[in-house]
Amino acid sequence: MRWRTELRNRRGMLRWANASSGRLSTLTTAYTFAALLAPFFVASPAIAQGVNADAWNAAISRFEQKMEAQVAADDVGGVSAAVASGSDVVWARAFGWADRDRRIPAGVGSIYRTGSISKTVTAVAMMRAVERGFIDLDQPLSEIFPATARFPGAMAGAPAPTVRQFASHTSGLVREPDWDIAASGPIGIWQERVVESIPLSRFQNAPGAEYSYSNIGYGTLGLAVARAVGRPFMEFVEEDVFKPLGMTSSTFVIGPELAPRLTVGYVNRGDGNPAPEQPTREHAGRGYKVPNGGVYSTVGDLARFMGALQGRASPAILSDESVAEMSRVHTPEDPDNGYGLGVMIRTTDGGARLIGHSGSVAGYNAYMLFEPESGLGVVLLRNYNQGQASLGAAGQELLVELLGALR
Repeated sequence: MRWRTELRNRRGMLRWANASSGRLSTLTTAYTFAALLAPFFVASPAIAQGVNADAWNAAISRFEQKMEAQVAADDVGGVSAAVASGSDVVWARAFGWADRDRRIPAGVGSIYRTGSISKTVTAVAMMRAVERGFIDLDQPLSEIFPATARFPGAMAGAPAPTVRQFASHTSGLVREPDWDIAASGPIGIWQERVVESIPLSRFQNAPGAEYSYSNIGYGTLGLAVARAVGRPFMEFVEEDVFKPLGMTSSTFVIGPELAPRLTVGYVNRGDGNPAPEQPTREHAGRGYKVPNGGVYSTVGDLARFMGALQGRASPAILSDESVAEMSRVHTPEDPDNGYGLGVMIRTTDGGARLIGHSGSVAGYNAYMLFEPESGLGVVLLRNYNQGQASLGAAGQELLVELLGALR
């Protein structure tokens, strides 16, 4: 098995000059606590062959102006944003408030819930288990987790859905269980909530027939991964994904050392007055939604994670084969646009192939997107999920413009 440890892109190594000193740096040094709370961290691209610095800076400036205007118009929460080359942050800035009522500004190290980006984390954990021989992507999930044989509504004569189908949202399962409290309850009972949700979910399509996004499918997949490796799910992810990548601000449970950087999530309850999400619901009551929506993180940590998804992290945690398998379309509708294993795949009108995921959970939005050929990616995190800013549109527009500066 060959492991990629070098950081590269199709125009060669991208290195960046520190804006204040002019020294070349890959910006991999740890942030100080003060830097984590700072509103911005920036390095400008060195004048190098293939990089149009004016176009690059203009794209960043347009994005900044857009975020400043939209966050000011909301006057509720904030946005933390980063641009990465491989695993390295090359530009980052925060806008607005981490805590509006206490007037604490958002920082580049502010911590947010990432919603369904957690599914990508679960898929990486799954591939780690595959590489070690604990799981075969094409085996029925029920061989690992027999309770899943109790999902009702299986199509007559259809084969049992496989691990691959659960990971690509082609298992045929509905989006959510038919159970009001499935997504409530303390994190300590999330596994019980998954098991209890199984007979209250159902198949709506034959396995493999079509793409059908399923939160309960990913909750089940995460518990199956834990059963396969013989370790608690959160422990396995922390030790086998977060720790080797240096994702020191990523977790499922916010402890006292990270609590000062946790942003307050805001929701609009329909009265025109956005308010903080109820803490018991937001940070304690998650029910079965741990593998599919439970990760807290920062833009810097997710930049490292994007590098791993491209095989550009050091140390590498995925083989080239696993990276390729995750990054190809597994849904049947369109070979160029669809869902891989834990990632969304889109081809732009200009022919750029973009890979990433979005996330939305009460009080928070998240978005990460990268182009694997160049290694460039963007991460946007927000603590208000009904604001004026469309993170997906803003993030894709920024990435496409930055890619244009490389050509």
